[in-house]
Amino acid sequence: GRDIANELKTRMGPSLAIALPTFVLGLFVTVCFALLLVFFRASYLDFWGVVLCVAMMSISGLFYIIGGQWLVSKVWHLVPISGYGAGLDAGRFLVLPVVIGVIAGIGGSARWYRTIFLEEAGKDYVRTARAKGLSELQALFRHVLKNAMIPILTGVVVVIPSLFMGSLIYESFFGIPGLGSYTIDAINAQDFPV
Repeated sequence: GRDIANELKTRMGPSLAIALPTFVLGLFVTVCFALLLVFFRASYLDFWGVVLCVAMMSISGLFYIIGGQWLVSKVWHLVPISGYGAGLDAGRFLVLPVVIGVIAGIGGSARWYRTIFLEEAGKDYVRTARAKGLSELQALFRHVLKNAMIPILTGVVVVIPSLFMGSLIYESFFGIPGLGSYTIDAINAQDFPV
């Protein structure tokens, strides 16, 4: 007998508070990491960076959540394990889920972005720019990054609808009252209208 629109409105804020920073920071960190690997391509840094990405992809997101909660909250006592506060107090509850969300997403995204950057770096116009005297760093930022961002941003747009849904796992494990945890609660209670 209750209006579901009110529940959706109140829970969209916490979902976006965790999803938007994770999305923006994750994109920034993975693009920077992929550019670093491309800058040092065919070196030990590139090799071990790719190995690290594959290892990070192989680890379950639940491991990052449980390990992060244990290390950062239980051992170091830096942030609360779970919960959510109103206003600016929400920041201390959101730091750990956002950092874990960014770290958990680095592996797959960085490998994909690295591939796009490498493909772009091998094109004729980049070789011409290098031949005309542009340094590797200038060619990477002026030409490769600019043109490689087109497929990256095209792929990233697909993720935007999931920002509104919230993260089912993160919200449930961290006790954040967003749309994701609301969905999990509805599934557990067999609340079909929700």
